Amino acid sequence: METNTLNTISNLHPGEKGRVYRIKGTGPVQRRLVDMGIVPGAVLEMERCAPLGDPLEIKLTGYHLSLRKEEADLVEIIKY
Repeated sequence: METNTLNTISNLHPGEKGRVYRIKGTGPVQRRLVDMGIVPGAVLEMERCAPLGDPLEIKLTGYHLSLRKEEADLVEIIKY
């Protein structure tokens, strides 16, 4: 069940899922995220978080992706 509150990827806990709503970044940062498959409508799952909170590992369309916290904060999601 989806909730209508927007979060960022960095707000997810391991095992939680979300659907990408939008990317707040612009320019090369936004392009890099889109090239990695983080596009509106994509479903992702938080796999794990490093002890100090950076980097984050997410599962996206069958592969694992590590993001810096600054990048994860640019992606707004709808949490499941």
